[in-house]
Amino acid sequence: MARPAKPAVREDTKGLSGVEKAAIMMLSLGEEYSAKIWEGLDDDEVKELSQTMSNLGNVKADTVESLLVEFVGHMSGTSSLMGSYESTERMLSHIMPAEKVALIMEEIRGPAGRTMWEKLGNVNETMLANYLKNEYPQTVSVVLSKIRPEHAARVLGALPEEFALEVVQRMLKMESVQKDILDKVEKTLRVEFMSNLARTAKRDSHELMAEIFNNFDRQTETRFMTSLEDKNRDAAERIKALMFTFEDLGKLDPGAIQTLLRHIEKDKLGLALKGANDKLRDLFFSNMSERAGKILREDMDSMGPVRLKDVDEAQMRMVNTAKELAGKGEIMIASNQEEDELVY
Repeated sequence: MARPAKPAVREDTKGLSGVEKAAIMMLSLGEEYSAKIWEGLDDDEVKELSQTMSNLGNVKADTVESLLVEFVGHMSGTSSLMGSYESTERMLSHIMPAEKVALIMEEIRGPAGRTMWEKLGNVNETMLANYLKNEYPQTVSVVLSKIRPEHAARVLGALPEEFALEVVQRMLKMESVQKDILDKVEKTLRVEFMSNLARTAKRDSHELMAEIFNNFDRQTETRFMTSLEDKNRDAAERIKALMFTFEDLGKLDPGAIQTLLRHIEKDKLGLALKGANDKLRDLFFSNMSERAGKILREDMDSMGPVRLKDVDEAQMRMVNTAKELAGKGEIMIASNQEEDELVY
């Protein structure tokens, strides 16, 4: 009886098909890390990938390495990755002490800027003056010498007059500041001021109101928005720009749609899509397997007429789930203001 042919040794990635590359990647990840990926595949995909894996044969280490490099290269050029405060904090927590992570993340939450002095230049002058008025005039003179002149002028104007004049005199006499003194001042600002600022910074009122509007039912939202447009059109437009609505789910990429589908109960999905426009409905069906789509269509047909209130509730649940997933870094949602801008 003839022995089965020995599988060929895979030595390069050029002749590999897409499914073969996927099979090698899954084997490289191992059981623990590939489990989540398997959960996201439908039955046909599992069958095809499993069959390919069983026929791979020996794959040289160099081939696996080349494939991983190719994979990382593709990922770095796509829009399917999302960085968020939460995902960054989770990653850092695995590689450094909690106290250090907290300090770094608090600084990130503070005003934008690459360096401490740039961040300080974006702090409201009144807040900065209220902190600096309790410092030594010499320290304040060092700080004001490092930020933009126009911002320093506003801070000086917000300080008590006698104290501000003392600071001006110190600045006039000030020569080059020694590096160790500058480092000490910067460290103090980072630990004492910027961290406290990050913890106490007030949330934008329009952003808060947009979240409240997101949780109104459709009739209430329309009623309040119409009234607000009559009284304060600018505020209404800003709130609308910050809102994330059910229709905005149409801006999600296919990967995000599939992730969202795995987190929505099928009965709620059917209800929500009952009230969706044809374009959005087709988008969701196109990201399901043919079998799953057929079952959902049948379920929706069997519902008959449904109450608008129930549809609104189901759509709101989908929106809130999408925002929760975005907060965890699992999907990326575009803002209404800058739909085409990607943040890495």
